[in-house]
Amino acid sequence: MLLLLLGIIVLHVAVLVLLFVSTIVSQWIVGNGHSTDLWQNCSTSSSGNVHHCFSSSANEWLQSVQATMILSVIFSVLSLFLFFCQLFTLTKGGRFYITGIFQILAGLCVMSAAAIYTVRHPEWHLNSDYSYGFAYILAWVAFPLALLSGVVYVILRKRE
Repeated sequence: MLLLLLGIIVLHVAVLVLLFVSTIVSQWIVGNGHSTDLWQNCSTSSSGNVHHCFSSSANEWLQSVQATMILSVIFSVLSLFLFFCQLFTLTKGGRFYITGIFQILAGLCVMSAAAIYTVRHPEWHLNSDYSYGFAYILAWVAFPLALLSGVVYVILRKRE
């Protein structure tokens, strides 16, 4: 049982790290000496030094991506906190429903954010010189892992 709990906590922390990195790092779209994330657009030199960074546009779709990514991080942190609270207060045989629901919500939020970004980002559709960066891919990797850990929390029963 201890090994199972350790595995679940490691999976949850891995999801949390993926969510933090994909929300913060400036690598959602890269190409032609530019890198774009949810917060700013930067131009870089050939040596990799950043020259200019400008705030991202105030499009409604980008604000919805920002909001859902922040919500996914909040839901995942809250889920981890609730897991530790329920671990010590839940009666024997009880299930971690609340923890699982919040983790599933985190997974759905990151999926919504990545899907909106995929559909609405104009540089990807107009110019083939741009490609998705690693932070965007990490967001998509965090989605199934968050859903998986949420389902595991819902199935998990507390034992002595």
